[in-house]
Amino acid sequence: MTIHNPSPSRFLANPERISFDRKELGVILSVYGRMVAAGEWRDYGISSLGEVAVFAVFRRAAEFPLYRIEKRPRLRNRQGLYSVIGMDGRILRRGHDLKAVLRVLERKLIRAVQ
Repeated sequence: MTIHNPSPSRFLANPERISFDRKELGVILSVYGRMVAAGEWRDYGISSLGEVAVFAVFRRAAEFPLYRIEKRPRLRNRQGLYSVIGMDGRILRRGHDLKAVLRVLERKLIRAVQ
């Protein structure tokens, strides 16, 4: 009987993972905080994957995300590093400047307050 012993390096964190830095999270959490205060959003989740970092926004914890804010470094020289994706998978806004991309969500806040 042969026991397969997987390489321990396989379980180590991948140093190539994409993630949001502190400044980016500050910008995202600023918008998130305003939406929570308005009663629109209630929960969030962050994923750091090999090709993309995702900040997902939920109305309730057990639902699909309302919006996904994604960071894809591969698109840095093309459409833009950041994108906001709706619940239905449509890209609502894409660009190189995170604050400009997140303005699409702030429009939702203006409508919610009125």
